[in-house]
Amino acid sequence: MSQSGVDLAALLCSKICHDLLSPVGAINNGLELLEGETDPEMRDRCLDLLADSARTSADKLKYFRLAFGAAGGFGDEVDPDEAKQLVETLVGDQGKISLGWAVQSGTMPKKAIKILLNLALIARESLVRGGQLVVGAERGDNGIEVVLRAEGPKVVLDAGIRAALEGTLSQSDLTARTVAAWMSRELACENGGDLRISPPSDTELLLGAIVA
Repeated sequence: MSQSGVDLAALLCSKICHDLLSPVGAINNGLELLEGETDPEMRDRCLDLLADSARTSADKLKYFRLAFGAAGGFGDEVDPDEAKQLVETLVGDQGKISLGWAVQSGTMPKKAIKILLNLALIARESLVRGGQLVVGAERGDNGIEVVLRAEGPKVVLDAGIRAALEGTLSQSDLTARTVAAWMSRELACENGGDLRISPPSDTELLLGAIVA
């Protein structure tokens, strides 16, 4: 692996560790509370905390495995239902964000699924006050067309992530925060593909990619 490849892998590892820190830390806190707790009701609450945190950690690992990793358990073509299940865990079940899914049935290239998951993660994180996340994908004349729309009362996109998506961020300026966006663009633009992003808006974000 080249030095640049090592650096990219290190940045992706940093992002994964950062995103897993909260649920794994909650597991540790739950175990500490459980160790010294004798009240049955409080022990039940600790066990609920442990179960929720363990489930969140497992869901995030499954998501990152396909979005960032080699995903050895999958072939070159992936069933979009696998991606849907992962995005549903990303959105959560608290009703803060609703999910719209308009993805063509049939398998899709793993590269397209990776881009879809990465863009879904970026769009989800932009909905700081909740809203709606719509995911669409279909086969077109030029390849797989992937479109995501995030709408809400407050949409915030980090300037570095926007630059990475637009292709104006140099590789030397990559951070753990921007590496997934940069990787998405690189994957999309291979073999003549493309990635587009809508102009800045406080209430809407559109992301589109053509995967050749």
